[in-house]
Amino acid sequence: MKKIIVTGGGPAGMMAAIRAAENFAQVILFEKNNRLGRKLSITGKGRCNLTNAADTQEIIKNIPGNGKFLNSALNSFTSNDTINFFEDLGLKTKLERGNRIFPESDNAAEVIEVLTKKLESLNIEVRLNSRVENIISDGKKILGVEVNGKFFDCDGVILATGGASYPLTGSTGDGFKFAKSLGHTVTEILPALVPLEVEEDFIKDLQGLSLKNVRVTLKVDEKVVTEIFGEMLFTHFGISGPIILTLSRQVARFLAQKKFVEVLINLKPALTPEQLDARILRDFDKFKGKIIKNAMIELLPQKLIPVILDLAYIDENKKVDEITKAERQKILEILRGLPLTISATRPLAEAIVTAGGVSIKEVNPKTMESKIVENLFIAGEVLDIDGNTGGFNLQAAWATGNAAGIFAAKNYFDT
Repeated sequence: MKKIIVTGGGPAGMMAAIRAAENFAQVILFEKNNRLGRKLSITGKGRCNLTNAADTQEIIKNIPGNGKFLNSALNSFTSNDTINFFEDLGLKTKLERGNRIFPESDNAAEVIEVLTKKLESLNIEVRLNSRVENIISDGKKILGVEVNGKFFDCDGVILATGGASYPLTGSTGDGFKFAKSLGHTVTEILPALVPLEVEEDFIKDLQGLSLKNVRVTLKVDEKVVTEIFGEMLFTHFGISGPIILTLSRQVARFLAQKKFVEVLINLKPALTPEQLDARILRDFDKFKGKIIKNAMIELLPQKLIPVILDLAYIDENKKVDEITKAERQKILEILRGLPLTISATRPLAEAIVTAGGVSIKEVNPKTMESKIVENLFIAGEVLDIDGNTGGFNLQAAWATGNAAGIFAAKNYFDT
């Protein structure tokens, strides 16, 4: 019987431990926190977006950070497999918009509970408050791990320590240090799925305003990079919400390269310039004799009106009848491209996931085994993999954990 050590009690680590034990390995799982699944408990705002019901190729498209590497792992453990896995554990699931899968209870704690029970049923030894300090090798293969000053020998280690986001949950980047010490390359670590900070002072006046059905254009050094449609939110420091989080991975990399980054928000993307101009003219005619700030109440949320007028250099108390064609065109221009200068992302500690990690070039995509050190398997966010919101990152964790657990437990002549 092979003795396998799993470092980290997050989604990838728990899945890997379960699969290794099901394949007749003796498994010890070391978790430095006082309970399993700390980060898992806060995913999906505490509801835990388990996976996404899209097919494998669609999931890969939604993992911009090296999603193609996951082709084999995701085909071996699909989103349907994830759903069935949890249903078999007694966790009922439900489908929500965007193909997102949640527990029927909307409670992440229930996910951790059924996983914990499964670990117990397989006689997996779970050691909490046990921080792995080193992974020991002879330069070619893994010999064991050092935990709280004590050496534990083994036949294989599954590295599943997570990334460096939300460090209070235990994701403090330990795995990157271990991987480097064993000869692995760790790519640049950046925040992903993170809000963005902007330079403009007026942003504070928009705090709390949520916008639906807007189109955001990302520009870098004055060139359009991409566009995205959906929902966003203004905060006291900048912008957030689903489409902003999706853009943040690219933004982080451009900022790291010292590029000039801005976004343009099209507040009325469903209308052509001609249609929008006609709409503005109708409102002006309807509110003839009124001041301009009161003539735009049906066009925009109240908080946005003074901002738009200020950017257009128009006195908000000017009468609608006095607005020139040039001023109207300036309003139209800003409505179709409200400009914001991106100064920074929020800190890595506030990011939902980590971009960067152990280089996928040094990991077998079928087995998750290291190509550098024999008997080392790597799974989850510690890998240089990151996806969009919607259950894609957790599906990557389940799939890589599944592969790592199965192949770590197997003898090499079996693979």
